[in-house]
Amino acid sequence: MTVGRGLVDGYLAPEEVGRLAAEGLAKLPLDGRRVLVIIPDGTRTMPMPLMFGILEREVGPRVAALDYLIALGTHSQMTDEQLSRHIGSPVVDGLAGSRRIFNHRWDDPETFAELGTIPAREIAELTGGRLNENVPVALNRLVTEYDHVLICGPVFPHEVVGFSGGTKYLFPGIAAPPMIHFTHWLGALITSSDVLGTIDTPVRAVINRAAAQLDTPLSLLAVVVTYDGVAGVFCGDARGTYDTWRQAAALSSRRHVVWLDEPFDRVLAVMPDMYADLWTAGKGVYKTEPAIADGGEVIVYAPHVREASRVHGRMLDAIGYHCRDYFLAQWDRFKGYPGGILAHSTHVKGRGTFDNDAKVESPRIKVTLATSIPREQCDRLSLGYMDPREVELSAWSTDDASARIVPRAGELLFRVGQPPDASGASA
Repeated sequence: MTVGRGLVDGYLAPEEVGRLAAEGLAKLPLDGRRVLVIIPDGTRTMPMPLMFGILEREVGPRVAALDYLIALGTHSQMTDEQLSRHIGSPVVDGLAGSRRIFNHRWDDPETFAELGTIPAREIAELTGGRLNENVPVALNRLVTEYDHVLICGPVFPHEVVGFSGGTKYLFPGIAAPPMIHFTHWLGALITSSDVLGTIDTPVRAVINRAAAQLDTPLSLLAVVVTYDGVAGVFCGDARGTYDTWRQAAALSSRRHVVWLDEPFDRVLAVMPDMYADLWTAGKGVYKTEPAIADGGEVIVYAPHVREASRVHGRMLDAIGYHCRDYFLAQWDRFKGYPGGILAHSTHVKGRGTFDNDAKVESPRIKVTLATSIPREQCDRLSLGYMDPREVELSAWSTDDASARIVPRAGELLFRVGQPPDASGASA
């Protein structure tokens, strides 16, 4: 049973967020158990101090241990200072009082416990024949060392899996690199513009199949949030019918997707500071590209961004940013690169075609960086350059399709057409 409530308009008061979470958490079999809570890093809008306080108050007194694991995927480790701001409580040497706060070490093989393998025949079925290979399933071993795992995080439209949240906090959140790269490349093959804002996707099917191999009981406390507040809280089982996550995703489809009658010609995507490099600030392209007219342009305005990726920059410098077909047409050249790196490249570049005989790439839209990444590097990356000091924010409008500004871009998805019927949210 899912305990929760979502608002299509307006926001829940903090007191109601606390009440709904407390009611849902009370129904979970946590008494006397060692509980590990998986939470997002700082690249997601999330009222983590509020949720951390609720968990400490409602779960802490009931359990033998309550610790936290940051679902970094392949993002950079969070420092004690960053963690302190993130959870709203001092963190010293990875400790918030008696609570341990773990960074997921995706780059350390000793991190992982092997859970099994999804055989190639199942992968072929789950992916609609796009891929056909055995996929090893490995997670941060901490999830096997606690009695209960609780996922606590937001749900947004997502370029790889459709909507974030739920079992995505396992894969790729705390997964080993093979699964991370497999799922991201699968999403790229489908294309982010087709995946974004879709509840049921082949990537989600693979992730849920992998999650079934974890024996530890798994629960979910999902929130639907914007910069202005919490629109919904849903608590219950993280697997089974996936009802808890599906209710949150249905509400997200109402709160985070903007439907337009006509496409944009040009967009200035203003990126918040929480996106520290293009690896994360690329979301400004992902979420607007589906609503850009053919031949249009997305300008990523992020003067604070100085590099393509703090973790993967060297490989991105080597391959650049290209559409999916550029890589597929030259697969022997690129098959040695991790799928997640190739996927990020295609997500930023957007749809396009590649004439292998003429060696000519034809992107559907133009992507321009108004960042602190130098012009020379933008040229090497096959992305446009604009000096951020020359950007006149006042020249852009929130309602002009020819010069549309998207403040705090990266989490609202823009699409052209009519919204599909959505259920699971109460007015």
